[in-house]
Amino acid sequence: ITCVAVGSPMPYVKWMLNSEDLTPEDEMPVGRNVLELSSVRESANYTCVAMSSLGMIEAVAQITVKSLPKPPGTPVVTETTATSVTITWDSGNPDPVTYYIIQYRAKSPDSKYETVDDITTTRYSIGGLYPNTEYEIRVSAVNTIGQGPPSEPVETRTGEQAPASPPRNVRAKILPQNSMVVQWEEPEEPNGQIKGYRVYYTMDDSQPMSLWHIHNVQDSILTTIQSLVPEETYAIRVLAFTSVGDGPFSEAVSVKVQQGVPGQPSKFQVGAVSDTSIELTWEPAYDKEGIVRYELRYAEGKFSTLTKKDFPPRRSYVVEGLRPNTEYRFSLAAISNNGIGAFTNEISERTLQANVPKNFTVKWVTKTTVVLAWKFSESRSPYKCTIEYNRQKMDVDARQLKMFITGLRPNTTYEFRVTCQESVDGGPRHRVVARTAPHILVKKPKLDIYAEPENILTMSFPPVSTKDVKNFYVVVVPLKTTTGTVKNLKNPDEMDIEELLREVILKRRSRRQLAQLDQRNPYITACFKQLPTSFTVGSDHYLSSCENKPLEPGQEYVFFLLAELSATVGKMFATSPHTDTVMSPEMVVDPLPVETGDGLIWVVGPVLAVVFIIGIVISILLLKNKPDSRKRKESEPRTKCLLNNADIMPHHPTDPVEMRRINFQTPGMMNHPPIPISELAEHTELLKANDNLKLSQEYESIDPGQQFTWEHSNLE
Repeated sequence: ITCVAVGSPMPYVKWMLNSEDLTPEDEMPVGRNVLELSSVRESANYTCVAMSSLGMIEAVAQITVKSLPKPPGTPVVTETTATSVTITWDSGNPDPVTYYIIQYRAKSPDSKYETVDDITTTRYSIGGLYPNTEYEIRVSAVNTIGQGPPSEPVETRTGEQAPASPPRNVRAKILPQNSMVVQWEEPEEPNGQIKGYRVYYTMDDSQPMSLWHIHNVQDSILTTIQSLVPEETYAIRVLAFTSVGDGPFSEAVSVKVQQGVPGQPSKFQVGAVSDTSIELTWEPAYDKEGIVRYELRYAEGKFSTLTKKDFPPRRSYVVEGLRPNTEYRFSLAAISNNGIGAFTNEISERTLQANVPKNFTVKWVTKTTVVLAWKFSESRSPYKCTIEYNRQKMDVDARQLKMFITGLRPNTTYEFRVTCQESVDGGPRHRVVARTAPHILVKKPKLDIYAEPENILTMSFPPVSTKDVKNFYVVVVPLKTTTGTVKNLKNPDEMDIEELLREVILKRRSRRQLAQLDQRNPYITACFKQLPTSFTVGSDHYLSSCENKPLEPGQEYVFFLLAELSATVGKMFATSPHTDTVMSPEMVVDPLPVETGDGLIWVVGPVLAVVFIIGIVISILLLKNKPDSRKRKESEPRTKCLLNNADIMPHHPTDPVEMRRINFQTPGMMNHPPIPISELAEHTELLKANDNLKLSQEYESIDPGQQFTWEHSNLE
């Protein structure tokens, strides 16, 4: 608390609590005094006193402590029913309380508190409780500061009710002398103390329950019933009762009064369900009954003919060959050498909706092709769908998940109607609208008709309007040929473009990974945002995220240009025609396709002659560019010096720059690794060949520099 006093002369300032001085007289400050209070537990008035030669004045600072409310008094139970408890309590707080919170839980180790809040009175009835259950209840108060601690809990038990569920697992077994033993388990929800059970049995289960025989049982979960009629089948139902009343009846079980006949299977229920099958599970009524087989009866709906199936002893059976989305009813009986036992009560189950294709969409389009795709769960059997468009029909197996529709017109809207055969009545119809790509990339790329070193050739592109083009791709198609005609060459519009784009290399791969790629399949070798006028194929460089892989020697290729266009539905692509065929490494350009005939020798002969002449010209150029002996001698001392320096270099480099070059290679060094000094002269000659082409490529790959730091080690 701060107190400031001003006057002439300036006064001394001190703090007091009642008559106690809180500021020692010899430490009184002039004009301003700050009182620090800690561990404040109660409200109080603090007095600030200012005094000078002119007199003394006072000011009072009131400190009010606000606290959480105290716990209310222990609740008192005033009324209980089977599902509710009414309690009252004392507030226990002199100050106003905003509202109360009641917390209650069943008294068990793992139960959690339920909460009722915003209670503004000190009396409340808690409903929705379980009968015959012990509860723990407590109350807490809330004021403007927050919620206070809870009261001491009160414990109470709700009242009883009639059982809410029937006895479980009712079973019956025939005994000698025309008697049977019936046994069961107590209900899941007894709602009180079970006083006893009533066993109802009859030979005619169509009669009202009031006409059935009644057998009362107390303090037991089994009983014996005698004087039964031989060779008759009895239906049996059991109920439990408390002091309040009777619970519901169990499901009827049947038993045949014939010695050695198996009892009715118990726990007969449905397991896994599919669109064409239903699994049934059960347990034998008693072990060691000598069951040799089971008989299952089932039917579709309520009025269709029953179907019977026999099978060896087991505890489950899958009924197959059912119709989708259809309800079936089932009953089961066990058979021994003495005869067939009683059938279970009928149970019913509906098969699932058929596994039908869905989500038909346009995957992508080209100028002449639309690819439709859909979702379909795995299926062993074929599933037929029919696609209708432009007065044409085509059938497809839904397991293919996509369909290529070819032979369409460019820049045209098509409507496709798909019908899938769900059942004999037909299935749902789907409508898909797609527009083919516009007629662009009409001209094919051109290949330069001259050889390049190391399987490299140059491709030039015709001018293309790039208004709606997002990306350009250069596609390489290795040809699989037989003698004479090119085989397996698809129209670019009809290729699986999704598969092509999947092969685009998003990250650099190692040499080992590249060697494992199958270069006999079409692949994308270059990616462009803006299409250049020309492009060198097989340079082993990266263009955007695509790797320009070298061509395989002795392999024939064709190429085409792929453009990804902007589209509102799916993806849209345009393709150019194939280029002429080219073979690596000779780069002999032939028109597509290659024809065979008697005049083949007149084509091969001139080609071989041209290749021979080209070889002679290259040899002359290499000899002409080879340095004379005088220049070679002048270079020998320098080479010798470099070799001597290499000989005296330590085996493990310690120079930081050299260490950096070895451990952190730049992308340029990966494509053009350092050359050993012993091979420098030969490498220099290779760089000069073909008008310094290799020198230009190596120069462009050089990283201008690297920035790095290092610390001196404690070694020499």
